[in-house]
Amino acid sequence: MSSIPSKKRKRDAAQDESSSVTLQLDGQPPTKLGPVLASFPALQPGRNTPFQCHAASISDSDVPFNAREMTLAGETDAVEFFNSGDSAAPGCSYLVGIYDKRTKTTTLRPAPLHILTRQVKALKNLRSMAVTEDERVALRNRLGEAFGTKKAKAAIRAAERNRVDVDAMQGVTGHLQDTIQQNTGSLPTQEEAKASADSSRLIPAYNADATRPNDVYPLHNIIPEAELNAIQIGAFRSAGSHEKRKALLPYSRSNWINDHLFLLFEAPRLSKSNLKILIYISAMFAFRAASRSVSDRQTLQTKLGNVPSIVIDGLLSRFTETVRNTNTAKTTSQTETSLLTHMFALCLRMDDFATDTTAVAHDLSMAVDKVNMLFKSLGCKVEKLDQAQVKRLGLPDGAAEAKRAVLKVPLEFPKTRVRRAGR
Repeated sequence: MSSIPSKKRKRDAAQDESSSVTLQLDGQPPTKLGPVLASFPALQPGRNTPFQCHAASISDSDVPFNAREMTLAGETDAVEFFNSGDSAAPGCSYLVGIYDKRTKTTTLRPAPLHILTRQVKALKNLRSMAVTEDERVALRNRLGEAFGTKKAKAAIRAAERNRVDVDAMQGVTGHLQDTIQQNTGSLPTQEEAKASADSSRLIPAYNADATRPNDVYPLHNIIPEAELNAIQIGAFRSAGSHEKRKALLPYSRSNWINDHLFLLFEAPRLSKSNLKILIYISAMFAFRAASRSVSDRQTLQTKLGNVPSIVIDGLLSRFTETVRNTNTAKTTSQTETSLLTHMFALCLRMDDFATDTTAVAHDLSMAVDKVNMLFKSLGCKVEKLDQAQVKRLGLPDGAAEAKRAVLKVPLEFPKTRVRRAGR
C-alpha cells in the first residue's frame, strides 16, 4: 500500500515557521531616554492618566537611563500618584520588549522600575488627631471587652482595678513627700549602718585598727583573765605519755586538739599560755557536746570533768540564754554560733592565724562550707597557702594542697549581698 503524506503536518510546520520570533537587544546608547515601568500596589490609575518623569540631577546624563535617580508623578482630578520611596529588590533588573510585526523581531531595552503610592487631594491638608496613651489604652480595652476572650477580659478588668488615679493623687503628693522626708531623716548613713552591722556580729570583740593578726582578737576578749588563770596545767606536765595527757582533756575526741597537744610537748620549750588556751578550747568542745545539759548545772559539771567551776560559769553566762520568767539556761542557734566563732578565734591563735578548716569541721561533725563561712565572718580568707607561707608555719609540703582560713589585716568582713528585685 502506498503512503500518502499528511497535509496537516505540513500546515503545522508552516505555522511554527511563521510564528517564530527573534529576540535582540536594543542597539541604542544606554544613556538615551527610554520606557519606564510603574507598579501600583493599591489604587490603579486610569489609562488616560498622564505621567511625567523628572531626573533628580542634570549631571546624571552620562549614567545609563535605567540607573538614574528619577521621579515619576501623575495625577487625576482626585488623586496624586508619586514615588513611594521603595525600590526594586536588590539584584533585579527589568527589560521592556518592543515587537516589530514586519520583521518578527522583539527588541529588549533595560527600563527602571518605579513603585508608586497615592495621595487623595481632598485629604492632603488634613492632619491626624493626636491620641494620648490613656485614650489609646481605653480604645484597646473597648475592643478587648467586645471581642476578647474571657481571659483577656479578666486581665482588662484587673488592670482597671489596679490603675492609679493620677488626678486623685495630686492633692496628696506634697504630703507624701513631707512624710517620706521625715521618716528617712532618721535613717542611718551607709557608714553608720556598716558600723551597726559590725557591732552586732556574733564574734568576739575585735580591734578594727589592728596592724597585726595577733592584735585583732585580744586574748582576754575571748577568755577572761580570771578563767584563764583558773586553768591548771600541773597534771599535764607530770603525765608520762601523750595518751595520759589526752585523758586529762575535757574533750579527747578531737584530732585537731590531740595533734596540737602532742606538738606542744614535743617542742623544745613548753608554752604554758598555749597549753591553757588549748585546754580552754577543749572545754568549749565539751560544752558544745553537752549543750542539752546546760539547764542542769550538776550534770554539766560531771560531763566537763576537771574544768574549773569559774570556766563553766563563764561559758554558761556568755553562750546560753535564760528562759523567760525562769532561771533555766538554754542554747540557741545564736549562742552556738557565738561559741563557735570564739572557739575558732582561739584556733587561729594556736595555728599562727592559718587554720585547717577541714580538720576542725571533721572534729565538730559539721559541713566544711559552714565552718568556712564562720571563719569568714571573723575576717578570714579561705585559700591555699603558697610555699613561703608553708615554710614560715613549719608545715609539711603537702599542707599547701589544703585550704586554710587565714586572718589578714587590715580586717575586712564579708560584704552583705543585696538581692536584686525580681529574683
